[in-house]
Amino acid sequence: MAERPSVVIIDDSPELRALVGARLRASELFDVVAEGGDGGAALMLAHEHQPTLMLLDTSMPVLDGLECLPLVLAVSPDTKVVMFTGFQAAGLADRARELGATAFAEKSLPLDSLVDLLWSHAGDGPTPPRPRSRPLRLARGDDPDARDQRVLDEHLECYREVFDQATIGMATMTLNGSIVRANRALIEMVGRPSFNLVGLDYGVLTREHGDQLDDALARITEGGEDVVAFEHPVERENDVRTVRVTLTPVRDSRGEPLYTFAQVQDVTSELELRRSEEVFRLLVTAVKDYAIFMLDVDGRVASWNAGAEYIKGYPADEIVGRHFRIFYPREQRESGHPEHNLELALRDGVYTEEGWRIRRDGSTFWARAVITAVYDESGRHRGFAKVTRDQSEQRAHEEERRRALDQQAHLLAVTAHELRTPAAVIDGAVAMLRDGDDLDAQAREQVLEAMASSANRLQRLITDLGTASDVQAEALALTPETMSLAGALTTAVDRVHAAHARARITLRVDQNVEFVADPGRVGQALDNLLENAVRHGRPPVEITGERTAEGIRVVVRDAGPGVEARLADRVFERFAHAGPTAGTGIGLYLVREIARLHGGDASYVVDDSGRPSFVLDLPARPQIPRS
Repeated sequence: MAERPSVVIIDDSPELRALVGARLRASELFDVVAEGGDGGAALMLAHEHQPTLMLLDTSMPVLDGLECLPLVLAVSPDTKVVMFTGFQAAGLADRARELGATAFAEKSLPLDSLVDLLWSHAGDGPTPPRPRSRPLRLARGDDPDARDQRVLDEHLECYREVFDQATIGMATMTLNGSIVRANRALIEMVGRPSFNLVGLDYGVLTREHGDQLDDALARITEGGEDVVAFEHPVERENDVRTVRVTLTPVRDSRGEPLYTFAQVQDVTSELELRRSEEVFRLLVTAVKDYAIFMLDVDGRVASWNAGAEYIKGYPADEIVGRHFRIFYPREQRESGHPEHNLELALRDGVYTEEGWRIRRDGSTFWARAVITAVYDESGRHRGFAKVTRDQSEQRAHEEERRRALDQQAHLLAVTAHELRTPAAVIDGAVAMLRDGDDLDAQAREQVLEAMASSANRLQRLITDLGTASDVQAEALALTPETMSLAGALTTAVDRVHAAHARARITLRVDQNVEFVADPGRVGQALDNLLENAVRHGRPPVEITGERTAEGIRVVVRDAGPGVEARLADRVFERFAHAGPTAGTGIGLYLVREIARLHGGDASYVVDDSGRPSFVLDLPARPQIPRS
């Protein structure tokens, strides 16, 4: 009797190996020399037995059939390998043949047909007659089993149609990740033809993220998980997309995985949205210039960012869940103002206001707040987004700007008044001199004196305005030189007498006292002090000068009541004045600025007798560099 063809059966299902092995032995056509449950066993048994035939399962642990096939042929070149699979796919059969398979048999094939197929590739002559056996699948016919089979086939066909026409990528894979079937959507997604996908390790498509696939398969085969998902990039036509792969095992009656089913979905847009939302969340969380937080529909704080904590002072764990009315002043809380703001935001979509708000420590700040009603995709009101910015500094700047404008307006008004009087005097004096041939010498002298006084007054106003402008621009410079205290005060008194011939001024000064200062600026300060006393005080005016430990001191007094109490603390401020006829409000301001520029100061004091005095203190030498 001729030697029968030897067969090695490789399948990870022991029951199927036993069934197929028994049928092959019963046919008395084959010698079943060995069985194995994975690709590693296939290699060893092929090398050991050099079988005529190997029936090789497609999906197995360790090495699947497609991976194992070329290795089997390498160690046993004469073995004819028949791929044995539960997958029905023309592409899979073609791929198996490309790798060297002799034939491709689906596990739905009846056992007798499997015997015929194997004999046709390994036997010599036609298959001898033998008893027919029950097929692996139910036989067709009119019996109940046949009808059940038709129903099963119809369901299978329906599944295949859904599989092929699904809009998301689908694939069946071996337990090692080799693709055995792919639908149209997956083919288009990865940009590869069907014949190029079948038999391909899916890890090749992950752009060096194959470790994620290996981990997912291990969680199914070793960890017993039923659903595993991971994401990876896919490159197609110079465009990189991101897909999410969801793997689900198909298990046998014992719960052991046979192969995996994969759903592959393009999530690029979703990922970009997630990243955008994450960037926005990080931005909102990190930004400190704005308090950005959410309120629920009732006005309770639902989220809290770093800016909110920085501006309002509350850490998140203290404020989340509390009503936002806590940020408003008491009178606004009592009047229902916060709730009214939410009503307006709900009515109009957004509400904006500025007002005082309360920090955790009880301090106040000027806030600009925007409240926006928030709705979900179904149009349901979900709460409010609130953005608050601390505008205290801006408000202070605006108030300072308004004050400056008011002061400038006052300066213009007062300057116009100050100019009007001496201009009128000069104009009248000129007219009198032009038409006054009959003026006697005394009258002519009085007219000339009035003109000189008015001109002096105009000159002083011009000088003060120019100096104030230099101070404001920080451009006022000093040219110090050695000065005599007695000489400086005597000259100042003479200048005032020239402008006010009837002024009663007494001078007391320490002799032989010298100091270093800018003569022009010191003279301007002394003129302003004396002019202020002569014009706005009561005679007599007294000016004294003396040496001090630090330098010199000049005191100017008059017999008047002094500065009004409301102005006493700010009499040296720029544009401070007692009324529309009280002067420009820059004379005393310049006195202090000139003193401070030398390193000294100016002050207003009232002595024990109630007599007011203006005091000018200067150091022996200016405490600033020469210009």
